[in-house]
Amino acid sequence: MNIDHILETFNRNNVACLLIGGVHFLLRHKPYMTFDIDFWVRDDADNLGRCEKALAELGAEWGVGDEDWGPVAQRPPGWLNSQAVFCLASPFGAIDIFRSVQGLASWESSNLHAVSGKTASGAEYRGISDQDMLLCQEALPEPMRKLDRIRILKQALSST
Repeated sequence: MNIDHILETFNRNNVACLLIGGVHFLLRHKPYMTFDIDFWVRDDADNLGRCEKALAELGAEWGVGDEDWGPVAQRPPGWLNSQAVFCLASPFGAIDIFRSVQGLASWESSNLHAVSGKTASGAEYRGISDQDMLLCQEALPEPMRKLDRIRILKQALSST
């Protein structure tokens, strides 16, 4: 997975997004095996259009089912409005797009206390705070919670 290229493409297209999930946890806390990069995007028409453009530049593919699978560049504008979560494939790695996140009030409120960072090679990103990461984990059904992440986040929050 080429995380830097994906981040740089989203940045170049001015996509208002926050990192969530395993890559964000990896960048903030500890190495963690993950197979995709998760973005929570601001859910407005202009931003979704910029996100669609970035995904097309990345050669991303998506479909409702196998018969519908194909390059997003061939989809009509506004296709990101069709559902709340998208799991896409690209030559640079799997990308998940979230228009809302369970356990968090709004993109705007999470963006107010989001953290900024850079990957080891300098790609810039913004991601949800440790408190929001914890809220996301605790909002999941119990069997889906990642207990190791919860423990590490609680330790990080208690030491601040």
